[in-house]
Amino acid sequence: MKKLFSASVLAAGLALSSFAHADTTLLNVSYDVMRDFYKDYNAAFQKHWQAEHNDKINVQMSFGGSSKQARSVIDGLKADVITMNMATDINALADNGKLVPENWVTRLPDNSAPFTSATVFIVRKGNPKALNDWQDLLKDGVQVIVPNPKTSGNGRYTFLSAWGYVLKNGGDETKAREFVGKLFKQAPVLDTGGRAATTTFMTNQIGDVLVTFENEAEMIAREFGRDQFEVIYPSVSAEAEPPVTVVDKVVDKKGTRAAADEYLKYLWSPEGQEIAANNYLRPRDKAILAKYNDRFPKVDFLSVEKTFGDWRDVQKKYFNDGGVFDQIYNGQ
Repeated sequence: MKKLFSASVLAAGLALSSFAHADTTLLNVSYDVMRDFYKDYNAAFQKHWQAEHNDKINVQMSFGGSSKQARSVIDGLKADVITMNMATDINALADNGKLVPENWVTRLPDNSAPFTSATVFIVRKGNPKALNDWQDLLKDGVQVIVPNPKTSGNGRYTFLSAWGYVLKNGGDETKAREFVGKLFKQAPVLDTGGRAATTTFMTNQIGDVLVTFENEAEMIAREFGRDQFEVIYPSVSAEAEPPVTVVDKVVDKKGTRAAADEYLKYLWSPEGQEIAANNYLRPRDKAILAKYNDRFPKVDFLSVEKTFGDWRDVQKKYFNDGGVFDQIYNGQ
């Protein structure tokens, strides 16, 4: 009996020892045009973590349309961090279940957005339909591939960029509604996210123009070849500021806050910013941005909050059920 007891204690001790030294695992729930960036970034962070802590860390990823991803976390997906392409999707975590605090955006630099991006047009080689600015997308017969603004931040930035284009050119809200309504009527399909829209355009060869983020253009080039398309920068682009945050309720329960905090803060490190630039995301570090200015054309960025107001108000007015997008898309 004594031997059996000793063996049990030994086994339990080994199990506890193994548990104590188990690798930390983080789940990053992100949007679907960031696959390549996080593939590079996670590998770099794991090396950094190993060097700093003499321990291993695992990073698991989940990708999809940004709003669908946020909804998954609200519904119980145990994300340690969430890395979205606009504030509305993280605000949803504060508003539904208090998964993050109301002031989450102030906890990291630059409104918690480690880089920025522009909206671009991907057109067929030679730009056969001469699609150079927003008004060209409304030409008769032009098919526009863009994801659904109800499920995709990519789609919302397209909506706001086109709306801002009308305002900047002297139009009022009525003109903007007409313009953006016609733009989305030119879309033969509304995919749920940016990567699905890329598949529609590049793999299925549907549409004349894909509206997406500039970093997605580089990913398309790597996958399909640079001779398959051209990139056009329109005259107006809403500045995409993809924010990040820890999911407080999850990390506190799992005990992963310190690792999750370090994972996000490293995005602002010189290495994190270099990886961003190499994946055609505009780094916040001015010296690194200047180093790569050949790949980041100057853009007349439109500030969403200065033009449209607080992100919560933008979401409620334009993209919630029954909002402006639903109204104009359904012909109301």
